[in-house]
Amino acid sequence: MAEEKTAKEAPAAAEPKAQPAPAQDYSRGDRVPVPEHGNWGVAHIFSSKNNTIITITDLSGAETIAVGSGGMIVKSDREEGSPYAAMQSAFRASDKAKERGITGVHIRVRAPGGHKSKTPGSGAQAAIRALARSGLRIGKIEDVTPIPTDTTKRPGGKRGRRV
Repeated sequence: MAEEKTAKEAPAAAEPKAQPAPAQDYSRGDRVPVPEHGNWGVAHIFSSKNNTIITITDLSGAETIAVGSGGMIVKSDREEGSPYAAMQSAFRASDKAKERGITGVHIRVRAPGGHKSKTPGSGAQAAIRALARSGLRIGKIEDVTPIPTDTTKRPGGKRGRRV
């Protein structure tokens, strides 16, 4: 019986003990591990009849990562709101965002709103498509157009706009 106990104890003593991994020193320049799900941002797309502005921020919206607008692409004022200008500005903004480590975006589309048009301009859809084609993952898409609920006074005065 004593022989059986020593036979059972021997394999337990022979197992190597797990040693802790060496500590990473990030101040030395070691690479910081990136989580598998990647870094997400928010793409704010303001699309009116005359222009399309794309701003990519972090999730809180406090830090701007990349900006693009139709005016940065085309020379003519009348072409700033075109789908082509919106698409090219979205590609530029997404390239800058990918350089900063953004892998996916949630999209917030905004029209002028208020007493103006509540439908986004023609550049909004083109910008969303361009962000998807550029390699960024798309999370949720939401409309954040401001709509007045307290019947604010319309512009034009008491008698309306006289033509």
